[in-house]
Amino acid sequence: MKILVVEDDPSVRTLVKAVLEHNDNTVITAETAKDGQALATGENFEMIVLDLGLPDGDGYEVCKQIRDEGVVTPVLILSGEQETDVKVKCLKVGADDYLTKPFNTEELLARMEAIQRRTESSGDQTLTCGEINVHLLKRECTVNDNKLQLTNNEFNLLVYFIKNKNRIITQEELAEKVWDIHFDTQTNYINVYISYLRKKIREYTETDYIETIRKKGFTFRCN
Repeated sequence: MKILVVEDDPSVRTLVKAVLEHNDNTVITAETAKDGQALATGENFEMIVLDLGLPDGDGYEVCKQIRDEGVVTPVLILSGEQETDVKVKCLKVGADDYLTKPFNTEELLARMEAIQRRTESSGDQTLTCGEINVHLLKRECTVNDNKLQLTNNEFNLLVYFIKNKNRIITQEELAEKVWDIHFDTQTNYINVYISYLRKKIREYTETDYIETIRKKGFTFRCN
């Protein structure tokens, strides 16, 4: 993979770069939020490893800005912060996963592989549900021929919903299958992403595809 590593700590940056290159990846590095954002929006990467604390800004803003500019490259956040609300904030601005410092390099690689598995396309095929069409290879979605600007998490969530249409899906299942993590009952990030996805779909249709089933989960209605 071609990977962008945005990290101002030279020891961490050197370690991550060495580990990734040892595993046959091409690594480009940046030390500031400005340079990281410019590279992320100006070049094509298959993964971005982004430090939360940077000398001229923070990873939250970088992640949010590149998502706003249409960059859907998977993002793994690195940070010394362990609080749940910090992790939730990262997910809300479009990050795909979060790894707390100090970390084991094997866990770093495992998390990146998990992200890659979740975002890999399964071939040149299209999923259709009512007015919604999803192109897996291009990772594009349209509703009534209107293209939706979806983050990686929103796209993966929609694909999972359509593949499992018309059945009740719990939050625990979504956490495991879409995010590859254990569901934390103290957070509401799954509800947040479902709200984002529902709002984007409803911009172009009056149909509410996502039904909330009280105390059970969600159903993606598709006739």
